[in-house]
Amino acid sequence: MSAKTFFSPLIFVLALTGFMSSGVARGAVCVWKVSDSNGRTLYLGGSVHVLRGTDYPLPAAYNRAFDASTHLVLEVDPKELPASFAHFSKTAEYPKGDNLKNHVDPRTYDYVCKVFKLMGIPEEKCSRYRPWALVTFLQSAGLRGLSLDLGVEEFMLRRARANSKPVSGLESARESMVFSALTDRQSEALLLITFIPRGEGKEAFSHMIDSWRHGDTEALTYAAQAEYRDFPAMSERILGARNRKWIPKMEGYIHSGQTYFVIVGAAHMGGPEGVLALLKGHGYKIEQL
Repeated sequence: MSAKTFFSPLIFVLALTGFMSSGVARGAVCVWKVSDSNGRTLYLGGSVHVLRGTDYPLPAAYNRAFDASTHLVLEVDPKELPASFAHFSKTAEYPKGDNLKNHVDPRTYDYVCKVFKLMGIPEEKCSRYRPWALVTFLQSAGLRGLSLDLGVEEFMLRRARANSKPVSGLESARESMVFSALTDRQSEALLLITFIPRGEGKEAFSHMIDSWRHGDTEALTYAAQAEYRDFPAMSERILGARNRKWIPKMEGYIHSGQTYFVIVGAAHMGGPEGVLALLKGHGYKIEQL
């Protein structure tokens, strides 16, 4: 079981759900130019955190925005990840003498053990983990054939390193661990809704890629919110709250006199609480490339 995928919670939402299509400009992609009244700019890129080799090359607008920028910003500062993997491992497991059985309904416990047994994982192993950690393991199991190493962030990070371009993050790795702060009851609810069927995996992923390539942020955001329709507080925790927290930092980038390229999960862009709407509400001009 890998902790790596935990640092991008929306990786699972975007990769495993189907969604409706909405109208977007023909030829547009998930890249935007944000400008203030003085002509200072910021570039925004909507990411899919996991991709296949066949999803390359990326739309050209990503490389154009990268080339026009002096700094790259991701959701999480890559320099923090190694230490945070250890933190994940420590917080994901119950302390010695405690286990899942003491924190969830007996019916939930029995069902979870049966599911993991079918995956070849014995009860004594899966019961060591908190419900939110089991969610990440279950969802990562559905991402076979996809890779974080092929995601938009990793591609741009490699370009930044090759070009000695500064890289930073909107939030710390621990701040991005939105699941770990859940109560026992919330964590159990999150685990239970993970078992609710959410469309057909491969077909849904293909639809998601198509919407992403065509810059259809409303469809992407709808998908993320629909994933948590039975737990709306989680959608707020993953999307809305983080979006609002990022805006002051993005405004700081715009006013810095430098040109930043900020890449976050594409589902953060759409809707009335999305990054684009929030920036527009602050008076910035938004142009989709």
